[in-house]
Amino acid sequence: MAGLHPILVVDDDPKLTETLSEQLEMNGEFEVHGVGSANEAKTIIFDPDNHFDAIILDVMLPDGNGCELCAYLRKENCRTPIILLTGSDDEDDVVRGLDAGGNDYISKPFRIAELLARLRAQMRIYENSEDAVFNIGPYAFRPSSKLLQENNTNKRIRLTEKEAAILKFLYRSGTRSVPRQVLLNEVWGYNSAVTTHTLETHIYRLRQKIELDPANVSLLITDAGGYRLSSIIDK
Repeated sequence: MAGLHPILVVDDDPKLTETLSEQLEMNGEFEVHGVGSANEAKTIIFDPDNHFDAIILDVMLPDGNGCELCAYLRKENCRTPIILLTGSDDEDDVVRGLDAGGNDYISKPFRIAELLARLRAQMRIYENSEDAVFNIGPYAFRPSSKLLQENNTNKRIRLTEKEAAILKFLYRSGTRSVPRQVLLNEVWGYNSAVTTHTLETHIYRLRQKIELDPANVSLLITDAGGYRLSSIIDK
């Protein structure tokens, strides 16, 4: 299910994981992976072939404490947003979870709409942070550095500020087509002096940098009225 935001749920309650998967995947925005223990979480998170845009982590796990796992992940330089789940809303527990490196904390039972709102908020914060790294095709994309790095060769591609902004907004849109005017407004603001020709010129230059064969594009696709990132994107 390429183009979706991959989310890892760490919880030993299979019914809860199943419910979260159904609800989070309902609108075609997220792809949920579930594991039931701290050890499984460590294995899947540190597998170099995996990437997650956020982690939903239960505090009570069969082989450890979620707060301790969170602290361990931060110690190992995992910067992925982490939302902690717990059956307790005791202030000390909340403080313990946040001190361990959790980005947010939500008590069971919770409303799925609230979890979704908090999840999206944390992802937006991360996307604008210095730590943000996104996988796009064969590249690791670091928006704050305006840099693409080819995963296999470590070749670096420098982007202009506008190129990085275009790529970042298209990434956030998944594989949905973004109309030219929307992309123009997002990157340049509501500036009447900037036309779609300006956008098309930047798209052309960006393709020269990122496409293996700019004459036969495979990453940055033109749709009727707009642009999108290809479904072959490695999330």
